[in-house]
Amino acid sequence: MRKILILIVCLVSLFMVSCKKEYKGSKNESVDEKLENINAQLTYADLQLNGLLDLAKNKNKNPRTIEPDSSIYFINSDKFDWTEGFFPGSCWYLYEGTRIEKWKKAASHFQELFKNHKDWPQYHDLGFVFNCSYGNGYRITQDTTYKKVLLDAAKTLATRFDTKIGVIKSWDVDKGWQADRGWQYPVIIDNMMNLELLFNASIMSGNDDYKNIAISHADKTLKNHFRSNYSSYHVVDYDSISGQVLSKETAQGYSDESSWARGQAWGLYGFTLCYRYTKDEAYLNQAKKIANLILTSDAIPSDRIPYWDYDVDEKEHAPRDVSAAAITVSALIELNTYTNGDYENITNEILNVLSSEKYRAKIGENKHFLLKHSVGSIPHNSEIDVPLNYADYYYLEALIRAKKYYSTNTNPLKN
Repeated sequence: MRKILILIVCLVSLFMVSCKKEYKGSKNESVDEKLENINAQLTYADLQLNGLLDLAKNKNKNPRTIEPDSSIYFINSDKFDWTEGFFPGSCWYLYEGTRIEKWKKAASHFQELFKNHKDWPQYHDLGFVFNCSYGNGYRITQDTTYKKVLLDAAKTLATRFDTKIGVIKSWDVDKGWQADRGWQYPVIIDNMMNLELLFNASIMSGNDDYKNIAISHADKTLKNHFRSNYSSYHVVDYDSISGQVLSKETAQGYSDESSWARGQAWGLYGFTLCYRYTKDEAYLNQAKKIANLILTSDAIPSDRIPYWDYDVDEKEHAPRDVSAAAITVSALIELNTYTNGDYENITNEILNVLSSEKYRAKIGENKHFLLKHSVGSIPHNSEIDVPLNYADYYYLEALIRAKKYYSTNTNPLKN
């Protein structure tokens, strides 16, 4: 009963405070109350995802989302899927947060299904896939077999870097829908998330080449992907010979000049992690400016859950994207540790909203995914207003980061 009352008080406080331009929300909760609330969400996640785990075991496949016919979409491991690392990653976070052995066993099993993808050079999302799964596994267990997989994946990812252009190529342009766009060397803001694998590979191997690739990619992205207000383009296409910028476009946003919500979150998260590994103030400043854009934008509703694109028309009918909010709050928890607590209260507010009945599923509902109301890609008519495995992953990551922060009052991500 006390946990329920704490959550109710927190939610009431959230909606009574005008948070449109305000970074610092309510400070009513004690550290003990914050930790109690976080642990309550982890207990919920253990119960809810247990149902999804049972279904995944039955299929022996990683779950991604819910199909239009209300069935669960499971990933076939004979094909590459950029989201395939998130379910085992969620299992690792649940193991870290609860120390329940079944989650460790599940994480190990379900990441093994795509292990051979570490050698597939035609995909830039190797960082997403392997850092979120094997990366968390190695961080938690120090299992050297996981380290070998991570180094192999980093070596493969590095083959997509062109020294003339200075960035990692996101998509091959000779097949699929990308072939229709006329791109030569497209780079998407999402690619910032793959740099963590390279930074970690340098630490694990002692080879600075991986770190230097990551830094080069981050520098070029900082230079070319952002507008004067620090919103990000989704796609920057480079000339494959000269390295000059040919165009700035979108693939998943509302328009070329709009601010695709998840893209803004990727940028915030990406430059925050780059500061973690390099301590380059340029990356920290960029992260803070992106955070300011996200937290002060009049395009985002007062509950902080953005529409799928900041600039979409008819917002009252536009889907929200919970995945963008989950990525954002996880990044802000880390950024908070570099800024003397500037973002502490806003992260609590966003976590409380994500944990509210509006966005968090009831036990047994939502096909056992945690969060509701995310968006994959509206221009591709794909995964609209559904749960997504990466929304759940970053929500759990945020809870674990917050728990470590309040338990130690230090940076839980310090290298």
